[in-house]
Amino acid sequence: MNILALIIEDDQDLSEIFSQALNAAGFETEIIGDGQVAAERLQQIVPAIVILDMHIPHVSGNILLKQIRADERLNKIRVVVATADAQMGENMRGQADLVLIKPISFTQLRDLTSRFHPQR
Repeated sequence: MNILALIIEDDQDLSEIFSQALNAAGFETEIIGDGQVAAERLQQIVPAIVILDMHIPHVSGNILLKQIRADERLNKIRVVVATADAQMGENMRGQADLVLIKPISFTQLRDLTSRFHPQR
C-alpha cells in the first residue's frame, strides 16, 4: 500500500529535494506548486503527510493549514510547515505537527518525516 505525502511548495528545486527525502522515508509523493490547486486536490485525497510552504501563489499556506485543520476528513493529516520566515514559523508551532525553517536538508527532512510514516 502506498502512503502519500503531498508537497505544497512553489520552488521546483526544493520540492524535488523534499520529494526525494520523502521517498527515502517510505512515502509516495505528489508535488503541487499552487495553493488553489492544492486546495482543490485536498478535496479529492487524504495524504498521510503534507509538507506546506507558507508563501505559495493564489492561496497561502496559512489558509490551507486552517482548511486542513477544519476539515474532519483531513484533520488527522500530519502537517510539516516549511518556511524561510522564522517569525511565521514560530507563529505556526501550535497549528502544525512540525515547523522547519528553510534551508532544510535532505537528511533532516527524511529523518524527521520517517517518524510520521504509519507503517513504522
